[in-house]
Amino acid sequence: MRTALALGAALLALATPAAVANSRPFTSPHLPNRMADTGGGTQLITAEAPATGSTTGRVTWWNKRGPLWVMAGRAEARFGANGLVEGTARKQNTSTTPTGLYDLPYAFGTTAAPAGTRFSYRRATDRSWWCEDTASQAYNRWVEGLPADCRASESERITAFPTQYARALVVGFNYDQPVRGRGAGIFLHVNGKGATAGCVSVPADAMARILAWADPAKHPHIAIGTASGPTAITRY
Repeated sequence: MRTALALGAALLALATPAAVANSRPFTSPHLPNRMADTGGGTQLITAEAPATGSTTGRVTWWNKRGPLWVMAGRAEARFGANGLVEGTARKQNTSTTPTGLYDLPYAFGTTAAPAGTRFSYRRATDRSWWCEDTASQAYNRWVEGLPADCRASESERITAFPTQYARALVVGFNYDQPVRGRGAGIFLHVNGKGATAGCVSVPADAMARILAWADPAKHPHIAIGTASGPTAITRY
């Protein structure tokens, strides 16, 4: 009898942790569930660095299912050579990645869009530029043929970066109503040789997977930030 009671007590002790765990309210550890804002859609990309001085971190893409966010994929990421800075305080030509929550206006590349791409995709030509001249009417815009008021020395010819811009998404930083001098040409693109000039970059296969996953009908945004502090990604 004592043996049976002892065995029963032991089995109960083993079962108790699982029973207690199953009785607790479910709290998702997933990052978007802890964010202040995710843009209102059902897809989200997060680009998180350990700290503002970091040049590497992680990009994760998420789908919303009911009230919770579920990871769809992830990849190691690179940031600006001088780290990250609050987007509203960023200055042009500082090689810093702007933190914040941004939309994704369209995709582009020097190569064809991967199969399944639903975003509007612009294939670059030898006449494709991103105007970054603060004096130009085309500031922070794609142009076909460089306008007379946009200096080439202050802009990027897309095809001059066939590796990085093989495939990319435009990040809506300083895009809708550009503040001159805050910065232009911020993208999510393919890795180059090292840290970026202010963009976020990922390996080529990850960029292809992101473009095949992203659905403009689901209003995806990108949140860029750090793990903690004033630029913590959870604040955006």
